[in-house]
Amino acid sequence: MSAMSATLQMLADVEQLNPEMRDWRDNLRELAYNLEDCVDAFMVHVDNERDVPSGFIKRFVRKLKKLKARHEIANQIEELKACAIEASDRHKRYNFFEVTSISNTSVVDPRLPALYVEIDKLVGIDGPKNHMIELLTIETKDSSKELRVLSIVGCGGIGKTTLANQVYESVKSKFSCVAFVSVSRNPDVKKILRDMAKGVEITDNILDCDEQPLINKLREHLKNKRYLVVFDDVWDAKIWATIKLSLVNENCGSRVITTTRSIAVARCLSSQGNNVYQMKPLSFDDSRRLFFKRAFGSENISFTHLGSIPDEIIRKCDGLPLAIIAISSMLADQHAKSEWDRVLNDIGSALAKNPGAENMTTILSMSYFDIPYHQRTCLLYLSVFPEDYVIEKQCLINRWIAEGFIQEVQGRTKYEIGDGYFNDFINRCMIQPIDVKFGEAEACRVHDIILDYIKCKAVEENFITSLDSSEHAYTSEYKIRRLCVNNRNEEHVTLWASAVLSHVRSVTIFGQPLQTSLLPSTALRLLDLGDCNGMSDHHLSSMEKLVHLKYLRVCSRSITELPGKIGELHYLQTLDVRGTRIKELPPGITKLQRLAHLYVDCDITFPDGMIGRMLSLEELRTYGVQSYKQQKSLQEFSKLTKLRTLEIRWNLNIPDGLEGMIQVMSWRECIKRTEWLMEQLAAGETEQENKEEENEQTDEKEMEQQEDYGGSN
Repeated sequence: MSAMSATLQMLADVEQLNPEMRDWRDNLRELAYNLEDCVDAFMVHVDNERDVPSGFIKRFVRKLKKLKARHEIANQIEELKACAIEASDRHKRYNFFEVTSISNTSVVDPRLPALYVEIDKLVGIDGPKNHMIELLTIETKDSSKELRVLSIVGCGGIGKTTLANQVYESVKSKFSCVAFVSVSRNPDVKKILRDMAKGVEITDNILDCDEQPLINKLREHLKNKRYLVVFDDVWDAKIWATIKLSLVNENCGSRVITTTRSIAVARCLSSQGNNVYQMKPLSFDDSRRLFFKRAFGSENISFTHLGSIPDEIIRKCDGLPLAIIAISSMLADQHAKSEWDRVLNDIGSALAKNPGAENMTTILSMSYFDIPYHQRTCLLYLSVFPEDYVIEKQCLINRWIAEGFIQEVQGRTKYEIGDGYFNDFINRCMIQPIDVKFGEAEACRVHDIILDYIKCKAVEENFITSLDSSEHAYTSEYKIRRLCVNNRNEEHVTLWASAVLSHVRSVTIFGQPLQTSLLPSTALRLLDLGDCNGMSDHHLSSMEKLVHLKYLRVCSRSITELPGKIGELHYLQTLDVRGTRIKELPPGITKLQRLAHLYVDCDITFPDGMIGRMLSLEELRTYGVQSYKQQKSLQEFSKLTKLRTLEIRWNLNIPDGLEGMIQVMSWRECIKRTEWLMEQLAAGETEQENKEEENEQTDEKEMEQQEDYGGSN
């Protein structure tokens, strides 16, 4: 399995594979999935062996079941071994690695057209250009002549290269030396330095020079000169450490402009934090002007027979110039309403596969393959969610953990690592932050065009199967691994035969519940029914048979209780029952010794003694305090040594009338009750410390007695 994982990781970094290699990779990936399922089934079997039932007959029946299970696993392992040997032989037979890649890079730089676009075809560029020129020319008392580095940051296709080039052309006459240099995702430092040397008109022979001689020539040539250099598309701050060695600071008022897709890189490159300009999407009016200008040559043309379709397409582009240009080029001189309907429907489902959008796909592909391998999986996972869906951060990270996408690093929890992934996607402009509080985004949204791209990648890799309930046929030769169903328009739909779902690992349903049973899904790790309306208690019956389940989310006002046997879900890590009508958690919850994240409404009560036994709990939202009688329960929190987030809500129950008086009284009462809460939590902590101290003293006495006993012998 480790060898397969390493091979798949290596192949994932190749942007284009030849057909034979792609087919072999797909089969190897399916084999790796099957191996993981087999190992997981074996681990559950081993865990179950630890629970020994009482009574001769029960033990005898259990032994028979164990023999059958072991026999099935043994047969499965033999089959998988044969498949692994066949895959290895096929690899040797065709010698794949000699012809691994068709091409790792595009023949033509997709950013090249941005350098030669006609000025009259640009829309919405004047404001950003004037702002950048102002930043370039602004002078302060302390640093008017110092070398200043300005960074333009934004997602791929938003117009960074176009803006940088327009600013460059407008101000280059004011500098004695100028150069425009492309860096790219896989930079060649020698080529960058040579291009810079050519731009600033170094006439010496530079073709055979290495990095150090080139840096020396550049420093000597730029000495005492006022120069302007643009470094377009910088991906990594490490490469900048070498490039900036060639930039001398002689207090001549020199300026450097960089463009990048990463906010973190932009901050490293710029001279100061305020020298970062973040590109904004085009307004709707500017988007409309650009769209019609590119499609029909005039921004004033309007076709009434198309109705609202043009505006709907423009809204889908969400102000991204690259998307507007790509789609308008596909619709150039097209007047048939059916063609416009087809393009509108393709956005968010198949646009990335359209030959007319090839340049846009190439630019997005550069951003995708720059992401580290282990994070790409997390990004692909966003294709589960519909267009314009607001994705809650804590739910998303918990889902990543349940799916096994995050590997724990010493000294950091998996949630903290997942939080780092989330912020990195924001820095790379791959997701849009929402509900930012104190510098932290609580949720995100994915741009429709980026979502379209990652959905196509997810389908290509059999990572996510996203279907509408109306699609009853499943034709892929591979098994469904992660299923997302949009069932908003139909009720009581039966989706395929249960055999198709036998190896599904996660199920997410939007809309109405399905009639298809999930019990045959022996590998199910995640079940998200939070956006599934019409769920009732009977939909959760027999839930305990989903033995691999790690994440369960339900949200329906028709659900009034959890199954009593929920404690048999020994691997459950996250339980989210917010938005239900559940009033009390069942006692079986205490058997969930891996439960780390529990989300409940504040009116749900916990049986006495339950909290103190949930020892793996890291996060609890929201614990409701109804009265002072919950003193003992509050003190139990001191036993939860892994707890890092606790949200407590006290119901004040303020009567109506005399609003001003009530407001004062409520604040006083709130302060009073908060102080009491803190006292109870502190009392529990003190009690826990005293118990630990008593235990230590007891252990010391026992050790002293043992030493005395040993000495007397």
